[in-house]
Amino acid sequence: MSFRKVVRQSKFRHVFGQPVKNDQCYEDIRVSRVTWDSTFCAVNPKFLAVIVEASGGGAFLVLPLSKTGRIDKAYPTVCGHTGPVLDIDWCPHNDEVIASGSEDCTVMVWQIPENGLASPLTEPVVVLEGHTKRVGIVTWHPTARNVLLSAGCDNVVLIWNVGTAEELYRLDTLHPDLIYNVSWNHNGSLFCSACKDKSVRIIDPRRGTLVAEREKAHEGARPMRAIFLADGKVFTTGFSRMSERQLALWDPENLEEPMALQELDSSNGALLPFYDPDTNVVYVCGKGDSSIRYFEITSEPPYIHFLNTFTSKEPQRGMGSMPKRGLEVSKCEIARFYKLHERKCEPIVMTVPRKSDLFQDDLYPDTAGPEAALEAEEWVSGRDAGPILISLREAYVPSKQRDLKVSRRNVLSDSRPAVGPGAARSGASTPAAPASAATPSSSLTGAGEAGKLEEVMQELRALRALVKEQGERIGRLEEQLGRMENGDA
Repeated sequence: MSFRKVVRQSKFRHVFGQPVKNDQCYEDIRVSRVTWDSTFCAVNPKFLAVIVEASGGGAFLVLPLSKTGRIDKAYPTVCGHTGPVLDIDWCPHNDEVIASGSEDCTVMVWQIPENGLASPLTEPVVVLEGHTKRVGIVTWHPTARNVLLSAGCDNVVLIWNVGTAEELYRLDTLHPDLIYNVSWNHNGSLFCSACKDKSVRIIDPRRGTLVAEREKAHEGARPMRAIFLADGKVFTTGFSRMSERQLALWDPENLEEPMALQELDSSNGALLPFYDPDTNVVYVCGKGDSSIRYFEITSEPPYIHFLNTFTSKEPQRGMGSMPKRGLEVSKCEIARFYKLHERKCEPIVMTVPRKSDLFQDDLYPDTAGPEAALEAEEWVSGRDAGPILISLREAYVPSKQRDLKVSRRNVLSDSRPAVGPGAARSGASTPAAPASAATPSSSLTGAGEAGKLEEVMQELRALRALVKEQGERIGRLEEQLGRMENGDA
């Protein structure tokens, strides 16, 4: 007789979560009490940002990851909004740029100093005004530089070019009610949204058209969430008619019936999903819960496989998730969450137990790096591109240096308005042309120093050409001026 294996094999079956020691937490943070189903927290390999209580306006803290322990009450905040901040999101292509949406109807984009804040930051790089009601959602485009999406309580989705502070697309007829969340797909050609009218919509933002819609994706009246997975499927969380919390997986080609539907429990906190496209694991955190459940999504039925639950004593007010390139590869860390309590932020590390100290290729496929695959103008013209991938074999050292360089590049393109054709020409040369995004792909995949040197040389050549061109232009102008003064012209 042959006995079938009852337990499904998975390398993530034994993933375990562990909170860090007390001295590695961020203590004495007054987390915002605003009644909005946002994560209140955003994190990247350099900084942790948390929306905090602020008198007479809106503010959020930005802490270097190393600044653990008790945070002084007088620690400077980012405090340019006149109403409470509702959502924040770090730019995936520049670890020093963050966007915030607020009750004051504006979206602001901030440049954080390299070593963190030394004084309160009140001047954003750019203010984006276009919403007529509070802005509850901000999310950056995954692959195009400087493209930002915002959604407000006016049921309008706006897509901005942050580099020029202009509104690219206004989608104001597709949502008849409050938008709960928005999620880009893998290459940023589409986004999906969950709305208070219980519909999940898949939208092409450049055409302004509805690609697919599923009414009553979840029957319950409480908030839903919808996120795109790497293969184009849509994962949703919501409530049944009996107020039981549900998870569902949908195929956009056929939204009639869910591919999978699971009921969890009858708690009343909104479920916030966090997705890792490299491992196909979805982590589900309930607001007000004290647990994180995680599920593996596969291509065979039943599609959603429960892995495990991390449980702690205290309920979570919000949650942030570290991008893959900020994790400690040597410790087999596959996710790290930043759990907000009432007065502190506690990192929780998710680890796959392995005996070997070697780099684990199966846990760390090449992941999205900090380099943008497209410029905003290319995306607007109809081009799509997946994220530029980097290897984590060298852990995070190369990407740290890249981020600093990219940030310099972004400061120039973000904060300087275009003036005349000369400026447009120099602006095109400053980011070392998009060629630098294509050429050093070898260095991104671990060619190390040689790749970086080649990139620097390329940038140097571009600058030399620019200086020569400007020198010739100045010479011509001086010649013309001289002729005019001598009365020759």
